[in-house]
Amino acid sequence: MKTGNDILSFESLEIGYTSGKRAMRLLPPLSASAGEGELIAIIGRNGIGKSTLLRSLIGLQPSLGGRIRIMDKDINEYPKLELAKLTGYISTEIVRAGNMRVYDLVSLGRYPHTNWIGIIDPESHKVIIESIKITGVEELQKRFISELSDGERQKAMIARMIAQESPLMIMDEPTAFLDISGKYDVISLLLKLTRKGKTIIFSTHDFNVAINQADKIWLLLENRLIEGSPEDLMLCGAFDNLFDSSVVRFNHDDGNFTFRSKYHGEIYIHGTGLIKHWTEKAVIRAGFSVAEKKTSQYIEIQSDEKKQWILHNGEWTTGFDSIYELLKYLR
Repeated sequence: MKTGNDILSFESLEIGYTSGKRAMRLLPPLSASAGEGELIAIIGRNGIGKSTLLRSLIGLQPSLGGRIRIMDKDINEYPKLELAKLTGYISTEIVRAGNMRVYDLVSLGRYPHTNWIGIIDPESHKVIIESIKITGVEELQKRFISELSDGERQKAMIARMIAQESPLMIMDEPTAFLDISGKYDVISLLLKLTRKGKTIIFSTHDFNVAINQADKIWLLLENRLIEGSPEDLMLCGAFDNLFDSSVVRFNHDDGNFTFRSKYHGEIYIHGTGLIKHWTEKAVIRAGFSVAEKKTSQYIEIQSDEKKQWILHNGEWTTGFDSIYELLKYLR
């Protein structure tokens, strides 16, 4: 899926490791591309090769075959310093720099632009401060790295990469150790950076983040790489390959999946709006399918000032004051 404004592309790329004269390939040859200003999520099962692919794309790990191009030039034609000006990288490893302050960490991103003794000139200082401002860590710049939360530390790492001023940013599991708030702070920041022209490729285990926020997904499977928008992959059924269908039920309508539970039959739900939506999700989780027409046993939602769920079953009815109580009874 190569286009004229690709920042990165690779063709027939073979990734893996070498041990002596022996090469261990992790996957078949892979081909894909990344355009300017795109947020690309890589998803796939544990151990399939997501981290190896990311490291190979920027030359941190030798590939076993194929071709990688950055800015329409073979990666092997770049001197290391020039390549460092084009690509930034954040690994999954937690930064162990207890005596380093946030400003000093961010300043490390200027190394491709400084002289051999690493002097921070006024221009580099300006870039560092701007990078700190973009990531929202101004109040932390004098704090030690060891004093930061996981989310603050990750923002500082992203600020370091912004200070590098590279158009291509590679991140391995950037939200792995973050709580819900920290995770969405980081994803929001990545979206903001791509809208300013940065190309960001990141691996993730968060399926919902990938399908709801990424411009493109690289789906790594045992026998191939599938690329496309989340919607394209949804329509072609590509995500079905991620889950054991005997255990997980994937919903192509909303992109969510649920664990299969014992099937209890159909049930009709009479109601409207948000309360009906969440009632439907609850009864599906409990092992029912939602019927379009009234069934012998059905749920009527009364959503006045006091919400109530009325279960009708033939000649008798039972009322419940919460979805929890309703499900407890149905089970």
